[in-house]
Amino acid sequence: MQAAAYAFLERHQAEHLADEQSLFSRAVQHLHQTLDVPKALAENLVAKAYGELRSADCRMHLDISTSTGHTAVITDPASGLTFAVPVALIVHHLIANPARRTLRQVG
Repeated sequence: MQAAAYAFLERHQAEHLADEQSLFSRAVQHLHQTLDVPKALAENLVAKAYGELRSADCRMHLDISTSTGHTAVITDPASGLTFAVPVALIVHHLIANPARRTLRQVG
């Protein structure tokens, strides 16, 4: 199902260049109505697919095994560097900042 979400996002992203929230919502609606995926699961699948789509050309990734609820550990396998980023910093700069917010809760 996540692959279906990814394919939908990839196929329709050009239609929503200025409004990614609409693309996100359409993808959730597509999974929910067309593939009969429960809405909450569809939102999670689209969120994961969106992250993959927007990070496709990024070599860094989140190291889930060493991250905690308060610290995101990001690794760069090419350089061998590791970055520990406090979740509070992510929230402050990306989520709680309306000027930078592109995705918000759907519902």
